[in-house]
Amino acid sequence: MPIDTKMKKVTIHFLGASGTVTGSKYLLETPEGNLMVDCGVFQGLKALRLHNWEALPVDVSKIDWVLLTHGHLDHTGYLPRLLQQGFTGEIWGTAPTLQIAEIILRDSAKIHEEEAEKANQEGYSTHKPALPFFSMEQAEATLLHFNSCEKDSWLGLTPNIRCRFRYNGHILGATFIELEIFEKTFVFSGDVGRQEDLLLYPPERPRWADYLFLESTYGNKLHPKEDAASFFAERIHEVIHQRGTLIIPSFAVERLQMLMFLLYQLYQENAIPNIPIFVDSPMGNDVTQVFEQCPEWHRLEGHHIRAIQKHMQIVSSYKETWETIDDPRPKVVIAGSGMVSGGRVLTYLKQLIGKPTTQIVLVGFQAEGTRGRQLLEGTHEVKFFGKYCTVKAQVHHLESLSAHGDQGDLLHWLYDIKNIPEHVFLVHGEPTALDALRSKIEQTHGWNVHIPTLFETFDVLV
Repeated sequence: MPIDTKMKKVTIHFLGASGTVTGSKYLLETPEGNLMVDCGVFQGLKALRLHNWEALPVDVSKIDWVLLTHGHLDHTGYLPRLLQQGFTGEIWGTAPTLQIAEIILRDSAKIHEEEAEKANQEGYSTHKPALPFFSMEQAEATLLHFNSCEKDSWLGLTPNIRCRFRYNGHILGATFIELEIFEKTFVFSGDVGRQEDLLLYPPERPRWADYLFLESTYGNKLHPKEDAASFFAERIHEVIHQRGTLIIPSFAVERLQMLMFLLYQLYQENAIPNIPIFVDSPMGNDVTQVFEQCPEWHRLEGHHIRAIQKHMQIVSSYKETWETIDDPRPKVVIAGSGMVSGGRVLTYLKQLIGKPTTQIVLVGFQAEGTRGRQLLEGTHEVKFFGKYCTVKAQVHHLESLSAHGDQGDLLHWLYDIKNIPEHVFLVHGEPTALDALRSKIEQTHGWNVHIPTLFETFDVLV
């Protein structure tokens, strides 16, 4: 049947990152096909994580395309579950985004399988048997749907729907997405990077948006003007004096590479001695290779990447993890994950968090319900692998290394928009951050701002 050219409805489903930071998923049902922007998992609070195990309240088999802003788990980690629910369409993103998503999905599948096996062996799961969230086989099947596109080039999906991906800082390959549906422009910010970043260029900015979906992670904050180099130099000298361990839980994508670069610079400038620095993140090592393959996306030169890797001690096996823990020398350990929600860092912390000679530096956003947030708020004990451990380590927070733009960066990102958007939807933020940014945008621009709730739907005419 021919499509009515007089009035066409687009229904927007807010399936994640609505009223909270993680789980980004937005479905747009249009007269010419259905598309999803991002497909991430919820992290943090148990009430949110339980949604990961539920089927989406939409007909997944009718989704034609998934467009990825970037490769982080809270934007890509639900993809294998989408396939399990009947998705057979195409998944589009920039080349580095798809490379990073591939690394993350494979690594996550391995962790899910190992954790399920461990839980079944030790009996600490309430599920009998404990099952992986998705398997390696399911992750591999997801990769068959990946399609790479060039940034800044329009991709036609139907006669009246097209999209393009534009550089956004934040992490390697990250973009915001401009989506034209008939004569209306929908802009999805993804995660907006910072104006000043050690490794990445400043984000580009949209010039027109009829409907704007804007992240709000730091919508209520300005990043402090911290001297990260001096901070780490001081921590390292303290660790050497105490003969302890400095543990830095790190996101494997961009943050780990930034930390490696920063510590290498300190050594090159004689600000710190040649203390052993262990990098225990197999996924992070794979991402570093993507940096080498995509030089146009970042500031690092190839010879710097190789020199940094040579200076660090790369931990490749679980056996080496234990050898690193048992190493009596003062040392620095960088290990995943950044919110202390999984990964190799859990093993280090379980063994060393009870020692006052241990120092922990949290270097990014810590979502509600994560161990990282608990440590940030001064908890006296943390649960690892079913057992509580007393916290005697010194805990620090270095917010200035965040890959997310703060309120000032977000407002700067909006500055070039020439029209008045019909609606601004604030997403990917906790309630206080969402409300603060809403108020700021309304005061500054007078725009119509809405904060959607989880599973809300919104109809627009195009």
